[in-house]
Amino acid sequence: MSKIETTQLDAEKLNISEEVEHETGYVNVALFGLDSRENDLGKGNRSDTIMIASLNRETKEVKLVSVYRDTLLELDDGSFNKANAAYSFGGPEAAISMLNRNLDMNIEKYVTVNFNALVDVIDALDGLDLHLTEEEVVHMNNYCVETSKVTGKDYERIEPEVEGDYHLNGVQAVSYARIRYTAGGDFTRAERQRTVLQLIGEKAQSMSVSTINKIIDQVFPQISTNFTLTEMISYAADLTEYKVGETMGFPEDNTTDTLNEVGSVVIPTSLSQSVQALHQFLFGNDGYAVSSTVQEIESGISVRAADRATSDSYVEEEETYDYSGGTSNSTGTTDWSNSTGGGTDWTGGTGTGGGTDWTGGTGTGGGTGTDTGGGTGTGGDGTGSGSGTDTGGGTGTGDGSGIGDGTAPVG
Repeated sequence: MSKIETTQLDAEKLNISEEVEHETGYVNVALFGLDSRENDLGKGNRSDTIMIASLNRETKEVKLVSVYRDTLLELDDGSFNKANAAYSFGGPEAAISMLNRNLDMNIEKYVTVNFNALVDVIDALDGLDLHLTEEEVVHMNNYCVETSKVTGKDYERIEPEVEGDYHLNGVQAVSYARIRYTAGGDFTRAERQRTVLQLIGEKAQSMSVSTINKIIDQVFPQISTNFTLTEMISYAADLTEYKVGETMGFPEDNTTDTLNEVGSVVIPTSLSQSVQALHQFLFGNDGYAVSSTVQEIESGISVRAADRATSDSYVEEEETYDYSGGTSNSTGTTDWSNSTGGGTDWTGGTGTGGGTDWTGGTGTGGGTGTDTGGGTGTGGDGTGSGSGTDTGGGTGTGDGSGIGDGTAPVG
């Protein structure tokens, strides 16, 4: 216990509604996964994974709800922002307050980790078995570069990149859970995250006490929570009885847009209806009715959502991940598949290439033209080959004027 970062939260600041009669037969826990590249679990970090785990004390069933990180909700200061901003502004206390206030919940407990901890847990469990599509394999390989660099853990690239069942180690499974560049975007990513957590829980239940102790020893230094030792021991005694049941994403009924000063957001079509559906999912028909606070927030969301951004009024900052490590040592910002360098300025010799979703490229060089993939300019003695989802499969050498047989030019 001396290794774990235990905190105390001010219950009066958690915004638990007195207007709502809360269910007493459940324990609701907020789970936060931070984008921190260091072992910093406090405010200043956005919670790119936000979940609610609701434990039925009687049946021992656990239901998981992913709150989409970009959901437009009201923060403690009355502003409307992405849900993941609350943790950054005020740490776990502000993030829990945001969930309770907007969703009529009574959450008092939380657990925060970053993906370093998740890698260690999965490795201690000897990996996870997952079915991946060809597209997921490509993207997972890409994310593995940075995940490995940040955590200092090794992985083996999956080749050939084909659909199938795979046994993934910690770096690979965490990278799988980070994928958002497939159909469904962040919504599907949240599903992957719930799947990974569910598999971890199931596998942990069959582990020996010595393995569980090993996991605790490795992972406790990377956890922040307000669970007490007594509470943890109490729940641990029933470890094998817990079962993860249904899961869902919130809000299920939504639209997306880009707003001034906020960026890309997920907007509940009706916050009241979404919260009503959430309570139905977690607690069944318990007579719950949304609070006046939720109704007021719903009106505020409607007003804020009308402030749509234009190309002139807002340019959203891209999240930046480093997919370097190949021969060109460039830095990628979106999703670079199969590249030995990668990046928006994929530099090999003197040329620049790129695109927003390059797949392929093991060569260096590329020409000095201004077109993607090497352009029509001259120079470059490198070779390149395309393969994967978005670039053509053509090959070319020399001045980079060739076009591949897919949908994107290949230098």
